[in-house]
Amino acid sequence: MHTADTDGARAGRRVLFDVDGTLIDALDNQRRVWRTWAERHGLDGDEVYRVALRTRPLETFAHVAPERDPHACLAALHELEDEDVRSGVYTAFAGAAGLLSALPPGSWGLVTSNYEHRVRGRFARTGLPVPEVLVDAAAVAQGKPSPVPYLLAAERFGVLPENCLVVEDAPSGVLSGLRAGMTVWGVNTPVAVDGTHRHFTSLEEAAPEILTFVTGAG
Repeated sequence: MHTADTDGARAGRRVLFDVDGTLIDALDNQRRVWRTWAERHGLDGDEVYRVALRTRPLETFAHVAPERDPHACLAALHELEDEDVRSGVYTAFAGAAGLLSALPPGSWGLVTSNYEHRVRGRFARTGLPVPEVLVDAAAVAQGKPSPVPYLLAAERFGVLPENCLVVEDAPSGVLSGLRAGMTVWGVNTPVAVDGTHRHFTSLEEAAPEILTFVTGAG
């Protein structure tokens, strides 16, 4: 387990970032993958995507295709997602690279509903650094909006949940952080997601405040 103190950071303070929609602009990729999956199953792509935004994949399949084998559906989705990581176009949100480089090593981690190999693939494509603490979908039995993913990240850092800042863009992630007892800031949305303690229209706008939260500088 990591110690609670990190050079250059306030004792015990950590920042936990969501990935898709927060650091990486993957909205069009996600929509395209789900639309392709839906079309192959004779379903309405827009409706399937609306459900997918609110639920984990197996829950999505149960809702939109209850008669189909969920594991076969998941395998087909994973194949499409992996292909998208290899061939899709990804960009980091403005301010992401500078912020992650400025944060003290060991002061931040990732908590994502995606899988680690895809995160690493996207980060490699966009030039973002990968932290030591990365909680992905395979690490937990219960994903967002359960508090489990964020609580696991705090445990891996060896810090108290109340000393963690969650940076999110989606309602399920915001609720996950709140249920974990953490401070939650919302980014990259025109209006605040319900429950966020602070709202920023962009990650770039939030970056100086995130850095201050960790280091106490400024």
